[in-house]
Amino acid sequence: MQPRAWLIAYDIRDPRRLVRVHRRMLRYATPIEYSVFWMHGTPAQRVECLADVGVLLKKGEDDLRVYAIPARGLRLRLGAPVLPQGIQWSALPAAFLWDGLAHEAVGAASARGWADR
Repeated sequence: MQPRAWLIAYDIRDPRRLVRVHRRMLRYATPIEYSVFWMHGTPAQRVECLADVGVLLKKGEDDLRVYAIPARGLRLRLGAPVLPQGIQWSALPAAFLWDGLAHEAVGAASARGWADR
């Protein structure tokens, strides 16, 4: 199977369990926010990650969601840069490198009607 991008987000109620889940996720994915991770891997690697993290979750209290990111699609980030201006971390997906063009991309997407979908 071909590797692809996955966005994994979770909501853990217990603070101790939250820390454990975060540490476990660091083995598989890159944190974008504290409870949001970017994973690039095969579906089998995704299943392995979820099985490993899943043993830490408490059913009925915790929530973990996985979203497949389309290989071809509009990807951009708005808001403050993750890293200081001029610093690029090569482990981040290219779409997350800030070059100030995100606002132009939003304008172009809006002009094409993509932002309204």
